[in-house]
Amino acid sequence: MSGIFDVIYEDGELVVVNKLAAVPVLPDKSGDSSLKDFVAELRPGKFVEPAHRLDRRTSGAVAFAKTKHCLATLSEAFRERRVTKTYWAVTERAPEPSSGTLTHRLVHDKRRNRAKAIPADGGGEGDIAELSYELVGKSERYFLLAVRPLSGRTHQIRAQLAAAGFPVRGDLKYGARRSTRNGLIMLHARELSFEMPDRRLVDVIADPPPDEPLWEAFLTDPQNVN
Repeated sequence: MSGIFDVIYEDGELVVVNKLAAVPVLPDKSGDSSLKDFVAELRPGKFVEPAHRLDRRTSGAVAFAKTKHCLATLSEAFRERRVTKTYWAVTERAPEPSSGTLTHRLVHDKRRNRAKAIPADGGGEGDIAELSYELVGKSERYFLLAVRPLSGRTHQIRAQLAAAGFPVRGDLKYGARRSTRNGLIMLHARELSFEMPDRRLVDVIADPPPDEPLWEAFLTDPQNVN
């Protein structure tokens, strides 16, 4: 399914795909075809369900369970934060400091499908969201961050980076200056690592979409992108 997703890992219980297009992971009110629809087309009549989600305009690794038992196991692992997730984010401004931890409260506006990150120490409403980040590459205008969410909140990375003053490239909803050509934001689920019930470690790495030259430049030489 070139252009929509690539399979990057598969065994008898799960399949991990690299989401490459601006499609929802599950069917939504838009009526557009979902990543689940595309994955299921290759397995007609078989069980296939995502164990987690990515935003429509975010790319990267998504794990699909091929059995109900695997779905329950993976869902529990995500819920209990036993899954290590690393994202790559290209931002429009340099983070200051170059590495650190961000902690906010996230207040969600369901009507606008948007989260607002507010200071965590002020109390009040909202779910606590925490992530760590590190600057790992840069160009003349953009900056590559490795981001590890320590909690699992909707729009967490996008809202927290924007609140800290370095929004994700292409993310107009959270303050980016302009969109990208492929309709995606430059937030990519780069790595997933988790342990299966039989103690087998699954550790997958997903390459960014190939139709964005800046991703390719960062892959080639993250410290010297022109």
